[in-house]
Amino acid sequence: MSLGPLKTLLGVLERAEVFFQERLELDRSAARLDAQVLLAHVLGCDRLQLYIQHDRPLVEDELSAYRELVRRRAMHEPVAYLLGQREFWSLPIKVDARVLIPRPDSESIVELALELMRGRAPSRFADVGTGSGALACALAQEFQAARGVALDLDEAALDLARENLKALGFAERIEARHGDLLSVLKEPVDLLVANLPYISTEELEQLDLDVRGFEPMQALDGGKDGLEIIRRMVLGLDRVLVPGAWALLEVGAGQAEAVEKIMLQAGLGEIRRQKDLGGIERVVAARLPEG
Repeated sequence: MSLGPLKTLLGVLERAEVFFQERLELDRSAARLDAQVLLAHVLGCDRLQLYIQHDRPLVEDELSAYRELVRRRAMHEPVAYLLGQREFWSLPIKVDARVLIPRPDSESIVELALELMRGRAPSRFADVGTGSGALACALAQEFQAARGVALDLDEAALDLARENLKALGFAERIEARHGDLLSVLKEPVDLLVANLPYISTEELEQLDLDVRGFEPMQALDGGKDGLEIIRRMVLGLDRVLVPGAWALLEVGAGQAEAVEKIMLQAGLGEIRRQKDLGGIERVVAARLPEG
């Protein structure tokens, strides 16, 4: 994209906004936000400063860096990958193409965990399918006396989770461990969370290009019905949960009832559901009986 002769902050922003509307078919507010966030990143400032300094001309190095980010965004590369991070539970989580980008809807897991564990904070928790480590970091932030394990089958994702745990000061309490689901979880936990793949293989091709073109498909593909991996993990929960422990699973739209049945069949009870910001039942929680 040519940013043209209008090389002031405001002029460049307006050109990028129009470009994103045309190339990505974004509405005006979404296109403006993308343009602002990327330019603020290049300049190392917050978005407010873009308008305080609206008539400041950009130097060539700034223009070149911004052009490159605009070009990549116009090819549908997610903004979080371009920035190299995404905020989750008010924590800066490093992200790149090794992992899924943490979504605000996944914060519903943390919200429900806090509610269920009120008055009895966990001593040990597990985050299964940790990816970037966002959930493990959020739980470590909230339960500061707890120790935890962040599990993932993908070594590359686990390397990034380790980076986030270290950068945020949680590495001494949270161990990142490589393995398939619960296979390497040897010690019982009193809280378990999991954001596992839950999109059916058939539906993968229907995802937005921003997702299917860049984010790791193995972290999204839940098999024929979307529940193959969830089902496999739930069947082993009684081995790793202490009596009375809670397990919380993120699920896709319309999957809550089916996941509830799977958990009940596995011997768990006291089912709880949590809606996300869009009103979709996003989390299903169940408890291992104490008796």
